[in-house]
Amino acid sequence: MRGLGRVLVWAAVALLSALVTVSVFLPAAWLAPLLESRTGGRLTLGDAQGSLWRGSAFIGAAPSGKDAVTALLPGRFAWRLSPLVLLGRVDATLENAQVLSAEVSIRGNWSAWSISPASMVLPAERLAALGAPLNTLQPSGKMQLGWQPLTVARNSAGGVDVNGVMTLDLLAMASRLSPVKPLGSYRLRFDWQGRQAGLALSTLGGAMLLNGSGKLQGGRFQFSGTAEAAAGQEEKLATLLSLLGQRRQVNGRNVIGLEFKS
Repeated sequence: MRGLGRVLVWAAVALLSALVTVSVFLPAAWLAPLLESRTGGRLTLGDAQGSLWRGSAFIGAAPSGKDAVTALLPGRFAWRLSPLVLLGRVDATLENAQVLSAEVSIRGNWSAWSISPASMVLPAERLAALGAPLNTLQPSGKMQLGWQPLTVARNSAGGVDVNGVMTLDLLAMASRLSPVKPLGSYRLRFDWQGRQAGLALSTLGGAMLLNGSGKLQGGRFQFSGTAEAAAGQEEKLATLLSLLGQRRQVNGRNVIGLEFKS
């Protein structure tokens, strides 16, 4: 029995050693299918290099058929992941000097994480992919997504709960349908509480004024607001505003009602 015990101990040590050796050399490319599955086939990693623990890649749209992966954001994202994740402790960093304002740290365990504050620049041209009326407006400008410390946790339904505040700044926005360039700058605030977020849209400045509120819940989007021209810009913006919604009176002002639901 003592001899059998020694054999089992040595077998366990050998197995553990083999698993550690294999995990150290896991290629970064193995993360691409994981990202695709988590984003419903929308995103993937392109030209992944390095290992699971230290590597880099660009974020791209998941390829369809024989299509090549197309980069959605500038630069390459580099990551470092501590092997302590095998013991249930998450300690990771993510950086991309062309997109991220600071290195992002992710700390926690297998079921809950905290994400350090930062911001990232996004191409405004991608808004057209959200459909009407944005695909008609063909917006351009600079988008910056920022967040305060966020907490993310798995829930019993298999999804994730998010708590914290995010802001999407739409800066110096323009449209191919308007001679006024830029139209203005705007801020969309997300107050995340679990699986839903309250939305608030406000105008930071410009010729076209946008305001409203809504919510994200269960993957569905609802928004109600108004659009109007700043004083002296009514004639120049008349055509563009007519494309956004129906005209109505609010406190004696002519505004355009904005209603979106998905």
